[in-house]
Amino acid sequence: MNEILETYRYLQKQVPNFTPEIGIVLGTGLGALIDNIEIIAKIPYGSIPNFPIATVEAHKGKLIFGMLNGKKVVCMQGRFHFYEGYSMQKVTFGIRVMKLLGIGTLIVSNAAGGLNPAFEISDLMIIQDHISLFLPQNPLIGHNFDSLGDRFPDMSEPYHPDLIQDAENIASKNNLRIQKGVYVSVSGPQLETKAEYKLLRQLGADAVGMSTVPEIIVARHMGINCFGLSVITDLCIPETLQKAEFENIVAAARAAEPSMSLIISGLVGQI
Repeated sequence: MNEILETYRYLQKQVPNFTPEIGIVLGTGLGALIDNIEIIAKIPYGSIPNFPIATVEAHKGKLIFGMLNGKKVVCMQGRFHFYEGYSMQKVTFGIRVMKLLGIGTLIVSNAAGGLNPAFEISDLMIIQDHISLFLPQNPLIGHNFDSLGDRFPDMSEPYHPDLIQDAENIASKNNLRIQKGVYVSVSGPQLETKAEYKLLRQLGADAVGMSTVPEIIVARHMGINCFGLSVITDLCIPETLQKAEFENIVAAARAAEPSMSLIISGLVGQI
């Protein structure tokens, strides 16, 4: 808690008189939304006290403050993952800090493997629900700070239904192909075997990735409204599975960036 407060106070001094309403987390290959932000401050993670460092290629590692579609936002250009060696508390540290800075809504994006046979590469999937059972740690384990949230937070609606509906309407008005489904988070960093993909699909997952769920758990713990959007970067159908290459995953994510940016920008404007 002391680290969270120290980081919060540091950022307040760096960006005085600016209270963000909305937090945004950009996943692998999804940094182009920054081009739509009227930037007020850009702070590298490495210069922020207690902040982890993003070590994954395609995660630039900067905290962006600015205006997007008329709203004050703070954006993590790059996130942290458990497989990088961080604890779940460190993985979700930025979400805690953003809450203290003032956000009431969190929008997260990620690159994910498609488990649903109806999905195509570069499809966008609105996350309706998630499965966290395969994560080795939970960011809420340990001492609970009542000032942040309840010991046993409700997870019946981790993704706000109004935000989901608004995003669907934006996609429809702009003739964008959109999917909806359940996202399952695993630790990684290895990709899954054919047997694992089959199991995850049987459990009801439509897409699989290595992020997002810890951030949503922490956000909901603090009463933040959440919205999640996945880009399907590879197809994880056991019968037709092909070897995944990181370059192709990033390319598929970047192909979907214009549509994702349109939806997120539109959603921000309606909040």
